[in-house]
Amino acid sequence: MSDGHAIRVGLIGYGVAGRVFHAPFLAADPAFELAAVVTSQADRLAADHPGAIAVADVEALLAHPGLDLVVVASPTPLHVAHATAAIDAGIATVVDKPFSPDAASGRALIERADAAGVPFTVFQNRRWDGDFVTLRRLVAEGALGDVRRFESRFEWWMPSAGDSWKATTAAGDGGGVLLDLGAHLIDQALLLFGPAAVAHAEVRNRRGGAAEDDVFVVLDHVCGTTSHLWMSAVAPLSGPRFRTLGSLGGFLSWGLDPQEDQLGAGMQPGDPRLGVAGTTARLGTDAHHDGLPLEPGDYADFYRRLAESLRGGSPLPVDPRDSLAVLELIDTIHTWNRK
Repeated sequence: MSDGHAIRVGLIGYGVAGRVFHAPFLAADPAFELAAVVTSQADRLAADHPGAIAVADVEALLAHPGLDLVVVASPTPLHVAHATAAIDAGIATVVDKPFSPDAASGRALIERADAAGVPFTVFQNRRWDGDFVTLRRLVAEGALGDVRRFESRFEWWMPSAGDSWKATTAAGDGGGVLLDLGAHLIDQALLLFGPAAVAHAEVRNRRGGAAEDDVFVVLDHVCGTTSHLWMSAVAPLSGPRFRTLGSLGGFLSWGLDPQEDQLGAGMQPGDPRLGVAGTTARLGTDAHHDGLPLEPGDYADFYRRLAESLRGGSPLPVDPRDSLAVLELIDTIHTWNRK
């Protein structure tokens, strides 16, 4: 692909994922051209991105001339079917996380892309959260010493299940917080500390919906670190986002990276406030600690890296086998819950 040629993109889905997490970054990056979007919201798309056309379905999208990339931002139960169609059309493909509801179908999708020679990657955007980027740097620098325990949480208070597809879809079809939030938390833990096995899991359905809404997982990493991961929609008081304990000191941070809320409120990529947290972390010990500013989050870096990969052959921003390792652990956790 020539460096002077904008990468023409077809986007499948214009719900929250497509409208908030993908379209703004594609539109803001000169390496890409948002050409066509599968959506029934043609008027909204025209107002947001007048250069893109709305199409009725995936078949119409794949018939659109000159596409170089397809981004799958449809609900999880549709990911495999939509990604398969894009791969079979010979078009480079990005799938929002989790890219499959289970490891078997995820593995088959990776093998299909490999056999076809089609670039395939997964949008694990939380790798570019500012708090995680900060912690990853500290771990790599050895600032905490040997990390013995890693705690990570995505928690909020939503006591009624509601009627969203995530709450009304069974876990086996892609619903529930373990796939939705665990796809982030487990990916981050593996990225920090490497391969792990499930040591304990509590998977609960507190609200009576179709899938779990309250999960606690313990992972034992080969390196010796233990990860404690919480994901819950029914936490009236949330704990620290990260609490990391090492032989030399600890890291403690609160609150979620601000990019999702900022993008949802209409802030655009390129705004210097995007990704800048209003809180600081704590680094050190109870007796001697310092406030530590968090590095800005940068979801746009996923697409910058993707453009470099498609144009120059550099590594894809996320190896899909990393995401497959996450799904394998999630499958184990679901099996653990049925014991």
